[in-house]
Amino acid sequence: MEIAVYNTQGQVVKNRNISEAVFGVSMNEAVVHQAVVAQAANARQGTQSTKGRSEVAGSSKKLFRQKGTGEARAGSVKSGLRPGGGIIFGPKPRDFGKALPKKVRQLAIRCLLSDKFSSGGLKVIEGFNFEAPKTKDMAALLTALECVPSAIVATSGVDEKVVLSARNLPKVKTTPANLLNVADLLKYDKLLLTEEALAVVEKVWGGEAV
Repeated sequence: MEIAVYNTQGQVVKNRNISEAVFGVSMNEAVVHQAVVAQAANARQGTQSTKGRSEVAGSSKKLFRQKGTGEARAGSVKSGLRPGGGIIFGPKPRDFGKALPKKVRQLAIRCLLSDKFSSGGLKVIEGFNFEAPKTKDMAALLTALECVPSAIVATSGVDEKVVLSARNLPKVKTTPANLLNVADLLKYDKLLLTEEALAVVEKVWGGEAV
């Protein structure tokens, strides 16, 4: 399998072989769905909390006698039936996390990387040679490479010039290649990798540890 490698002017400079084990995988929607659900669940804070009748401040004295007043019977002012009382069956802090086997997560990433490649959504660039961070230069590059309307720009590590050049572009996200995830790959239309980032992707998602 081969993919074209571009320069910063959007011109093809060479073709490069890519791993079929990473970019030639058939789509498995069930696995991708599991990975998306797990990622969304693990991102939840689970800190929502309310006070029950035993936690609300107030007297537990019976408000008035049981019979003879003509009113409906009433107990504590902290009852969930009264304003300011405790919440009945309210939420408490909990862990929403879902465990996902490593091989399932890797397969989901490979499925989406393969889909990007087969649909023309994957672009590879030699590297960024920005002299200084400029949003204008990044926007021009993404347009030249047809990385629109939205794109992930992945580098082999944290590249400050790339991050600063892209941070004011609303539909562009920068990330180290080893932190690619299913939610972002589904959200953004295009994936732009440097050659070094491509090597990292093949190493990480090809089954080797970084």
